[in-house]
Amino acid sequence: MNTERASRAATVALSVLGGIVVFLIAHELFPYLSSNHDEGVYLQQAAMLLDGNLWLNSGVAAAVRPWFFIEEVPRLYPKYTPVAALMFAPGVAAGVPRVMLVLIAAGNIALIGAIATEAFDRPTGALAALIALLTPFFLFISATFMSYAPTTLLNLLFALGYIRMFRREHRGYAVLAGAAIGLAFFSRPYTAVLFAVPFLVHAVVTIGQELRDGSVRTPTIEREAIVCVFGMAGVGIALAYNHVVTGDAFLFPYQAFAPLDGLGFGHRKLLGREVDYTIELAWRANKHLAAELFTRWTVAPPIGSLLAAIGLFPLVLGHRERRTDPISDRTLRLLLLGVALSVLLGNISFWGTFNTLGNIADPTDGFMSNFGPFYHFDLVVPLSVFGSAGALWLGRTLRSTLSQRFSTQQVRVLLVVLLIVAVPVCASAEYDRMSTATDHHTVRTEQKESVYAPFENRTFENGLVFMPLPHGPWLSHPFQALRNGGTLDDGGVLYAQHQGPRLNFDTLDVYDNRTPYRFTYHGRWPGNVTPKLQELTVHNATTHRLTTTVEPVGQLSSVRLSTYGDQVVRYPSSNRTNDSVGVTWSINETEISLDTIDGTAVEERSTEYGRERPLSGPFVSPSSSPETSDTTIEINDSSRAMLAITFVRPDGDTLTYRYHLDLDPNGDRVRVLFPGRQKVCSGSLYCGNEGTYIPGEEYPSGATMNTTHSTE
Repeated sequence: MNTERASRAATVALSVLGGIVVFLIAHELFPYLSSNHDEGVYLQQAAMLLDGNLWLNSGVAAAVRPWFFIEEVPRLYPKYTPVAALMFAPGVAAGVPRVMLVLIAAGNIALIGAIATEAFDRPTGALAALIALLTPFFLFISATFMSYAPTTLLNLLFALGYIRMFRREHRGYAVLAGAAIGLAFFSRPYTAVLFAVPFLVHAVVTIGQELRDGSVRTPTIEREAIVCVFGMAGVGIALAYNHVVTGDAFLFPYQAFAPLDGLGFGHRKLLGREVDYTIELAWRANKHLAAELFTRWTVAPPIGSLLAAIGLFPLVLGHRERRTDPISDRTLRLLLLGVALSVLLGNISFWGTFNTLGNIADPTDGFMSNFGPFYHFDLVVPLSVFGSAGALWLGRTLRSTLSQRFSTQQVRVLLVVLLIVAVPVCASAEYDRMSTATDHHTVRTEQKESVYAPFENRTFENGLVFMPLPHGPWLSHPFQALRNGGTLDDGGVLYAQHQGPRLNFDTLDVYDNRTPYRFTYHGRWPGNVTPKLQELTVHNATTHRLTTTVEPVGQLSSVRLSTYGDQVVRYPSSNRTNDSVGVTWSINETEISLDTIDGTAVEERSTEYGRERPLSGPFVSPSSSPETSDTTIEINDSSRAMLAITFVRPDGDTLTYRYHLDLDPNGDRVRVLFPGRQKVCSGSLYCGNEGTYIPGEEYPSGATMNTTHSTE
């Protein structure tokens, strides 16, 4: 009895400790969330549920579309079902979202201990809880706001309820089992199916045996029926949700998002990622994944995998049964082994397992290298249970063998010596695996810390922040810590995509009560970048006059003024390089004009500048005329004016100053979003965020630029 109490207390303590460890990892290693940008999706979905929304509505849906949201104007809804988000919601509501990670992780550890106790004994359960706590992929994945750990919690509740509805003959456990697996299906259908398959086989066999005995209605059949009813209720809820959100009960949101992202072999596609997922590729990828899993991600790898293999010995050798009911110890162990096999084999047909690997030949590439096997998260159950059984079986067998040759005191000494040797070896293997992944995550966190600096300890009052898009037209990808809430109408700040001028001005019109800002950075993402958050002003006037002044860094080569399709190009012949170069240009409701360079009208310097030539580059229409005498560009819609001033440096390389200004003609007036974006491009005409100009930063040859604005 004392041993049982101690084991039970140890399991509880380990569950609490596991929750604390997961919290520390989440708080210290992922303070801005992890490199898996799905976390932002679930947290925003949790906020939506708290506001009573299954989708978002916006007059500019394209501008506020978050990562992994489906756009059906004016609606935006996530590709994920709301179960995991609902489990995170209490923490989001309380302002401490990570508390739910703690509870989910602690619950998983406790349930693993309980199931191991049912399959073996209480000491095995306590040790299984410890092994789960020390399993690297369990810790890293549990510390993220994704659906894997929550779904496993539901699967474990199902398994424990299913076991105990036989062993304790109580219908309440049948209700628990059915409701849990139904919700697990709603959360991650394929994950739930793979976990439940061995139990489903057991249910069919058990019911078949009851029917062969001539019994149509027995307590066993009734309990199985309850599981089925509540499980199917969960399936029904999932289909009803599909009908409400996608309009088709059998069209899951993830299918609406990417129809070719699913099960089976053939052509598979998710956004820009596509592949012909053949059986050969699937087999090769999953062999590599299994090798990575068992050699790098179990407890003290690969020791944990070896212990789990040894843990199968009691099953194979058929140790004495404690029970003879329909779910005996041996049967339960077979069910857990079945879970391991169904998860491993079932995921071969899902191309997502291939995506987690990145480069198959490189173990340091892809999500697998950073977190472990997402889609195989349920394997923590059989690995922990059989790993515990293996460790105890090995210890008991070793003690029994030594007792035949040595005295009791000598056996104790030998076992202590072996323990003293084994603990550092296991600790070293565990530390090596954890530290490698931790170091990688730490680098990413440091990068995020620098980019989020302008938002630290800052509050907005009706702010509208235009965000850069390093990974395409998505919010919260990669900057998922800067995400909108459960509604797009309220809140101190609203984040929007900085796309073309038309969408930018549409966004400003829809949210005209908000103060606009532009968030940008200097450098290449991902990497250490210098961020900048700048307040913007919408100026509405008949004429805007701008003067861009730059520091010469060599011989002035050209001054170009252009929009997306038309351009004015001037090639000055002056060799002067000492004084600042000032270019004045103006905008009205019908045209953009290049006015003066160093105070001299462009028309008066046309002979000095020579023949105008077309500019080749991303903003030039192929139909542009090779020669033009115009100094103006006609505009009739929202556009982006771009001024480029290029110098040839002494080493022969070029440096180009670029100024981008969004404009929007409106009757006899024109709006501009000021200040525009400034860039310093070394060796090229266009340089993206790598050339973003931020005053105070160092640039090649001491380059500096400034633009002033006035209206008439």
